Amino acid sequence: MATELIPPALPAPLLPVRTERLMLRAVLPSDGAAIGAYCASPEVTRYLPFGPLDAEGLRERMERMVAGTAPSVPGEMLSLAVEHEGVLVGDLMLRLAARHGPQDPPAIGELGWVFAPEYAGRGFATESARALVDLAFTHYPLHRLMAQLDPRNLPSARVCERLGMRHEAHTREDFAEQDGTWGDTAVYGLLRREWEARR
Repeated sequence: MATELIPPALPAPLLPVRTERLMLRAVLPSDGAAIGAYCASPEVTRYLPFGPLDAEGLRERMERMVAGTAPSVPGEMLSLAVEHEGVLVGDLMLRLAARHGPQDPPAIGELGWVFAPEYAGRGFATESARALVDLAFTHYPLHRLMAQLDPRNLPSARVCERLGMRHEAHTREDFAEQDGTWGDTAVYGLLRREWEARR
């Protein structure tokens, strides 16, 4: 009987990661109050794949984020809290995917970010996401990074562009909104060789 090949485990990334103004670190259970404050906001979640979080939704999200410290195989996720001067201002996500099947090592990473609205407009999303891009390509054997977002989310689209990502696709009515309507998806992508050329 053939045995299924399992890709070798990858080490956890070295954290925290520091940028000029920010610190990216593992998400802690004690971060729930700060994350819950902005994830309960309709303004923040308007273009996210989840609506404003209640206590149960926050509990489930926090469980996933706290556990997301050492992704190694496709489907697993790295979650990072973003701090500015000791205050949690947002969070980042890197989800790993395979080129073919789950038996392959991760080759694609999906980026995501959520920030508290009171810290918008200060470049924190771009600064921290750029650090996550560098971490993703230096620590993982990835060929490509991507981001999927609501095309109406212009601030996130601008972050993608500042990261050097290309607008690759706009799919129509492929996402079920919280209110029962259908929304579009914009796809942005960055290849390893493009990232290397910009370094």
